[in-house]
Amino acid sequence: MNARTLWLHLRVPFSFFLLPIFWFAVSQSPTFHLGRIVAVGLIIHLLLYPASNAYNSYFDKDEGPIGGLESPPPVTSSLYWLSWVLDVVALLLGAFVNWAFVVYLLVYGFITKAYSHDRIRLKKYPIFSWLLISGLQGGITYVMTYVSINNLPLSAVLEPRLLLGGLLGVLNLMALYPVTQVYQHHEDARRGDRTLSLLLGVRGTFICAVLMYGLSLLAFYVYFQDGYYFWLYLVFLLPAVLYFLRWFWRVWHNPGLADYRHTMRMMWISGVCLNSFFILLIALTHS
Repeated sequence: MNARTLWLHLRVPFSFFLLPIFWFAVSQSPTFHLGRIVAVGLIIHLLLYPASNAYNSYFDKDEGPIGGLESPPPVTSSLYWLSWVLDVVALLLGAFVNWAFVVYLLVYGFITKAYSHDRIRLKKYPIFSWLLISGLQGGITYVMTYVSINNLPLSAVLEPRLLLGGLLGVLNLMALYPVTQVYQHHEDARRGDRTLSLLLGVRGTFICAVLMYGLSLLAFYVYFQDGYYFWLYLVFLLPAVLYFLRWFWRVWHNPGLADYRHTMRMMWISGVCLNSFFILLIALTHS
């Protein structure tokens, strides 16, 4: 594999869709240590996530579109070893942040490898993998980002408000995760991976997303205590909600529209809305 092919399989732009979890943790942080924030953000989004993407691509060997890559090129063992190199570099750099962050990097790395590896393949268990990845990329990432950027001990993860913030991340990912699988039914069925979206069907996937987003909004309402930030959150989220509802209506009548391009368009609109809101929230809470 050449350098360009390796780069494509890292799917670095896909980290943009998971970035709101990081910004949310920064916005709720009582301190603002810029160096620590930058270090944690870069290690997670430019090393940890791309390593996981590369490892997943190597074992999936997709022939059709995958998240952030419409036409994935063939893979070789060099992609497998690159994923391990990125993980090791992330761990080495993470040791300069704190040991809680190293623990997070290890946990994330092992879980995502078990998710993809052909001998374990947690991905093929629809409900378990849905809960696992939502909890990992949403809840655990939020909590451990907060702990790491504030240089707190691991015992801090038991703080009730911190756990509630993690729950918000989980609910958002529980809504998003099945939608990212909705155009991959053929590929997943070919490999024997019975994903949640495949289990629910196209319409069921959209219904699930609506229900989980509804729970997420309720949780944000409780978290912000019906305050100014909650209504500001709704305003920023409105373009994504309107696009999703229109897309849902069209897919209900024509399931073929649940394709890669519509999904990525939804992801980009949602990503821009959420990233913009949480960056503004950082400016408001740390000004």
